Amino acid sequence: MPPETTAAPVHPAPDVIHNIGYRSYGGARLGRAYARRSLYSQSLRGAYGLGRSAKSKILPMLLFAVMCVPAAIVVAVAVFTKMNHLPLEYTRYAIYLQAVIGLFLAAQAPQSVSRDLRFKTVPLYFSRPIERVDYVVAKFAAMTTALFVLTAAPLVTLYAGALLAKLDFVDQTKGFAQGLVSVALLSLLFAGLGLVVAALTPRRGFGVAAVIAVLTISYGAVGTIQGIALNTDNTQIISWLGLFSPITLIDGVQTAFLSATTSFPGGHGPGTGAGVVYLLVLLAAVAGSYGLLTARYRKAGL
Repeated sequence: MPPETTAAPVHPAPDVIHNIGYRSYGGARLGRAYARRSLYSQSLRGAYGLGRSAKSKILPMLLFAVMCVPAAIVVAVAVFTKMNHLPLEYTRYAIYLQAVIGLFLAAQAPQSVSRDLRFKTVPLYFSRPIERVDYVVAKFAAMTTALFVLTAAPLVTLYAGALLAKLDFVDQTKGFAQGLVSVALLSLLFAGLGLVVAALTPRRGFGVAAVIAVLTISYGAVGTIQGIALNTDNTQIISWLGLFSPITLIDGVQTAFLSATTSFPGGHGPGTGAGVVYLLVLLAAVAGSYGLLTARYRKAGL
């Protein structure tokens, strides 16, 4: 029999540090504020399709044009017929074009938040230095700004046309300022509600449908019940019913505090006392939306 052979022991190779060219970052560290501003800017640009494909720009730019065209027509009529006042109040413009505003919100709120949830990129945002509160603030502020641009641009057109038509400067400036306050409140309320609804699902299509449903069903239900109350002589509840729909909530606030003409059936808008309740409910809705978004991203960021 052949003699047994013993295998030589295998010694591990010595550890070697390889220099593959990595260098430490030596530039400025811009911190949370810069990250928050960048997220705000990116989200605002994205709401109008800027920095995205040409297809992404079509709908927001089309809706922006639809918002501004009626204002241009009103201005043209006022100038060429030499009216002594505009045929449309500044505070009424957004109420009349609420469907356009709703479509813009339904399209852009899911675009702002749903993709981050769907592709699970939210935790990447919450790596240092940005925090959850920074993400929520940036998204909320960006959507509010986008809506304010959409709703304030036609008011600027109306105001410029009024001055061109040489209408009373003081009256037009007062009406313009009231209109800006109204659309600022509308932008805050709609942005909060739209983002909360859109953040509930990572599916953009579901988010679009849900936002449209919240706005249209609530408005339709409130309007229907108000009409029934008017026909049955229960006019005392008409003004209180407006608390249950976003657009009628704005209508009530501007009727009570901004000298606006109400769109409630029979002209039964809220007085100053009820207007205080409207304002408190509006502020609570905005604060509640912020709180719900923060809670949503406390879970989504895990």
